[in-house]
Amino acid sequence: LKGGRVIVLRRCHNPPMRRFLLTGLLLLCVQAASAAEVDERLRALESREAIRELLVAYGRTLDARDFDGFARLFTRDAEYVGGGNLGTLRGPEAIGAALRRVFQANPSGISGTSAHLFFNESIGVSGNIATGISMGAFVITGDAGRPTLLLLATYHDQFVLEEGAWKFRRREVRSTIPAPGAPAPREAPRN
Repeated sequence: LKGGRVIVLRRCHNPPMRRFLLTGLLLLCVQAASAAEVDERLRALESREAIRELLVAYGRTLDARDFDGFARLFTRDAEYVGGGNLGTLRGPEAIGAALRRVFQANPSGISGTSAHLFFNESIGVSGNIATGISMGAFVITGDAGRPTLLLLATYHDQFVLEEGAWKFRRREVRSTIPAPGAPAPREAPRN
């Protein structure tokens, strides 16, 4: 390699030198492939971590009742398939407004602080898109100020890298253990 150009030796009459040059060329190709593979794996790991941060931001914005911030976690064409009677919501503004109404109506009679906890996430990344399944618990202030599990949910997600940030493209919330007074969990579709 000289000045960005590959120099091709048209004739090399020395077999050991030819083997040496070919071995060197092969090593350069392997090294370049390895560097690209490492770079790809690093991007996937960074993406998974950013998506985990997105899952945490989902709970943090709801717990803070920051519904505008919550809406910004979704893509412009997002779908949110909520548990209970929410149905399918489309677009970040509609999603944020619907969750605001649910929390204002307070159908479970929550008083005090609450916390969303997320766990058992499985995230698959392919370039600028990703899928995930995770679980979440909603913990509220119960009797005598003690933490009380209100509900448990399973999330089926599609994520997209939009304007440099990972966002929810589609989030389906399936009730695993419903809140008191909520409809019974519906049967998960079979694939």
